[in-house]
Amino acid sequence: MTLYTAMPLEIVLNGMDDEREPYQELWIQGVHMQVEPIAPGMAKVVRLLQCSLNDYLNPQYAPGAVIQYGLPPQE
Repeated sequence: MTLYTAMPLEIVLNGMDDEREPYQELWIQGVHMQVEPIAPGMAKVVRLLQCSLNDYLNPQYAPGAVIQYGLPPQE
């Protein structure tokens, strides 16, 4: 890999070796997704694994979106 930057390499690569919490897979409303936990009951969407094509257009499931899980459905 070639990286062209004027910034010091220590700043660019800072945090690259930090341990991350492993990703989890969830089913939410018929959408199978991979998420990164950020707090109890909250996660950030990493990618969709199994869903309909229209779910890719839903901003609620976009990568980086924060979702809540493990809560009872809202009426």
